[in-house]
Amino acid sequence: MSLLEVRDLHVWFDLPHRSGQQGSAVHAAAGVSFALDEGERFGLVGESGCGKTTTVLALMGLLPPTATLAGDVLVNGRSILAGGEDSARAHRWTDVAMVFQGAMNALNPVKKVGWQIAEPMAFHGLAKGAAARRRAGELLELVGIPAAAGDRYPHEFSGGMRQRAAIAMALACQPKILLADEPTTALDVMVQAQILDLLTRLSSELGLALVLVTHDLPVVAQVCDRAAVMYAGEIVELGPMDALYHAPRHP
Repeated sequence: MSLLEVRDLHVWFDLPHRSGQQGSAVHAAAGVSFALDEGERFGLVGESGCGKTTTVLALMGLLPPTATLAGDVLVNGRSILAGGEDSARAHRWTDVAMVFQGAMNALNPVKKVGWQIAEPMAFHGLAKGAAARRRAGELLELVGIPAAAGDRYPHEFSGGMRQRAAIAMALACQPKILLADEPTTALDVMVQAQILDLLTRLSSELGLALVLVTHDLPVVAQVCDRAAVMYAGEIVELGPMDALYHAPRHP
């Protein structure tokens, strides 16, 4: 049994009604299916607007109210979407966590970084108070930031440090699956390489299954074992990284 299994996932977004016209819907993800084993690194690659971010947001149960969803997502054989928000909330952070595109969008500018890493632990009852703060320091060190830096605000971090802190926050509740949506956007080339190396190392050391979302095929080739190529909401090609990179079948 696969750790993560996505079965025939469809997502539609309702478009606003125009005067005198009937509303329509955009089919943003159309029959997306793939599976992922423990510790495997999987790439979801495609051009902007192809549906890859919509797909990973659906896996977290984070689609907006304008979205309609069909299909299923299973973690260890259990559906995480069948019960709507109630079932998705129980798996968010603890089973499936996400590193969002642009760490400044994920971090609260008026809260210290250490507090933000500790917050999901307290919410899920894993650790509170001094224990949560201590664990937050350990997670910062795990991603290459001194524990004492947890007393600083996000604006006091460089772009690379903010992305590392966002990864530490995603790991707070020891998830089995990490979704990384364009985690190197707006970072310079050297810092991009460091973040990708960090994700690869964490996947190996912690046994994390990693889904890396990007438009950059060389990045996927550097990090992932397998990948799926999305185009116009569909997976048009899926297979081992070597085959996709050196002998693609789809134009």
